Amino acid sequence: MFTGIVTDMGEVIAIEQRGDTRLTIATAYDPDTIALGASIACSGCCLTAVETGRLQDGRGFFAVDASAETLARTTLGNWAVGARINLERPLKMGDELGGHVVSGHVDDVGEIVSIVPEGDSLRFRFRVSPAIARFIAPKGSVSLDGTSLTVNEVEGNEFGVNIIPHTQMVTTWGKAKPGDRVNVEIDMLARYVARLSETRL
Repeated sequence: MFTGIVTDMGEVIAIEQRGDTRLTIATAYDPDTIALGASIACSGCCLTAVETGRLQDGRGFFAVDASAETLARTTLGNWAVGARINLERPLKMGDELGGHVVSGHVDDVGEIVSIVPEGDSLRFRFRVSPAIARFIAPKGSVSLDGTSLTVNEVEGNEFGVNIIPHTQMVTTWGKAKPGDRVNVEIDMLARYVARLSETRL
C-alpha cells in the first residue's frame, strides 16, 4: 500500500526487451535499503524490484520487470530512456498517512486536457473513460501518476484538480503538458462502495 505522497523523482536509464520488459530506474533512494522483491510505486504503478545497485555518479538504481499487460494498461509502454517518473516506497505500519490509501493498481490511462494558471497553482483538467469517471467525485481523492490529489469538480468524464507550486517542484507535474497521458487510480473506498451497491440484496 502507498499514500500518493511522492518521495523521489526517478529517471529511466535503461529499457531492455526480454520475455518481459526490464526497466532500470535511477533514484536518490539508498539501494542498500531496497530489498529484492520490494514494491515501489512508479508513477502510480506498483512494481517489484528485481535488481538494485549504485551508478558511477553515486545515484542508486533499481530494476523492475513489466509484463505486456502492464505496458498495455498503463503509460509504461510509452516510457523512454530519460523519462522522469514519480516514485514512492510502500507504507509501513505507523507511518503518517499524508495522502490517501493507494494500491498502485492502475484503473485507467487518462489525458491532460488543459493546464491553466490559477493564483500560484496550476489548474489541471483531465479526461478519463466514462466507466472510470463515475468513481470520481468532487472533493474526493484520486491518484494521478502516483500523486494523491483532491478533485475540484467533475463534468461528464472530465475533472479538475489544482497542483500547488511545491508539488510541481518535487514531482513530474512541473513539466507536464496538455496531451500527456497519466496513470489513474480511483479511490479505493469509491470502488468498494460501488461494488456493494451493485450486489445489495
